Amino acid sequence: MEMGILVILVCVGGYSMLAKRLSSTVITAPMVFITLGFCVSYFGILQVNDFDEVLYLTAEVALVVLLFLDASQVNLRHLQKENSLPLRMLTIGLPFAVLLGTLVGMLFFPTWSLALIALCAAILAPTDAALSQAVITNNIVPENERQTLSVESGLYDGLALPVILFFASFLTLHETQSSNYIKWLAQGGSQILIGVCVGAAVGYVCGRVFLFGESHKFSSSIFESIGVLALSGTAYLSATMLGGNEFISAFVAGLTFGQLVKGHCRFIYKFTESEGQILVWAAFTAIGIGLLPQAIDQLTLPVAGFILVSLFFVRPIAIYISLLGSKTKPVTRLFMGWFGPRGLATALFALLVSREILPEHSQAVLVVAINAVWMSTLLHGMSAVFLAKRYGQFTAKKRR
Repeated sequence: MEMGILVILVCVGGYSMLAKRLSSTVITAPMVFITLGFCVSYFGILQVNDFDEVLYLTAEVALVVLLFLDASQVNLRHLQKENSLPLRMLTIGLPFAVLLGTLVGMLFFPTWSLALIALCAAILAPTDAALSQAVITNNIVPENERQTLSVESGLYDGLALPVILFFASFLTLHETQSSNYIKWLAQGGSQILIGVCVGAAVGYVCGRVFLFGESHKFSSSIFESIGVLALSGTAYLSATMLGGNEFISAFVAGLTFGQLVKGHCRFIYKFTESEGQILVWAAFTAIGIGLLPQAIDQLTLPVAGFILVSLFFVRPIAIYISLLGSKTKPVTRLFMGWFGPRGLATALFALLVSREILPEHSQAVLVVAINAVWMSTLLHGMSAVFLAKRYGQFTAKKRR
């Protein structure tokens, strides 16, 4: 084990030294660390006993913190007034992507239940801004498009989560042949409601405390960054203790906190760009170690076909349709439709719901999700720099 950990640490240090230079190439951090995890596992450099527990814990912590961070950086008022594109992509594009993905899944998996196919389609819906950094941070791409993709990714995870939980619960209920649908709906609805209420309360109270502390100069940005972890954990555990959904609570807490403190939350951006990156790298490495080798080993033609159609057609078509009637040009709709990479949220959602559904279905969900992540990491990572440059040049010519 020591050798495997040593290899990982050396690679992390090496990548850190080259990160700025590599950011302008086709090599991305998720690409590097998921490959690193796969290699140390596949070649037997790192043998971890009972790695499932380590992987689950890493996934849970990463998802809670990232849900909170993504939501806290969204300015809803500015979004509503200045940029309607993310709202279109979320309210129209997300449901249509799940629907279209379900229809496509029925063609590739004729023996699967409709609930299982819909669950896979919903898990493949969330996008990951970390895989599109070469686009989102590239000034040659117009600010409106960059902001739209960033906001969409930040809200996508939290809005897709209830849909994923619904299909996971319905699948379990259907497979166990239970007829108590009223009790199931009441229990699921109460979990979501409690999660929303707890998250809103925690976010509001902590936001007020933060503003009071900042106005009296009781703290500094260094300690406020530490408070981000404590706040997301508070929302998570509070919802758990009260019977609500902990992940929805973390997302709503971040959303409420971010709207309350607005321009005062510079430390959140700093945390996302520094300590938050460590969490992302660790999660991708853990996925590469614990899930990727088995997922690749079980990759079949129907699974590969479903994933590729989802990446090349389902998301682009859903986004294209959602933007009809806006002032965007067709090339803009295609550009934003393509840059919806499946990353950490897809993998973590699949891992977490795999514990809630029957074992015979959990492996199928993981195989689809994890293979989608590495394929998307490769395809979107390799195309980000080139397409961002070409699209930026195209829009610049149109403005002349």
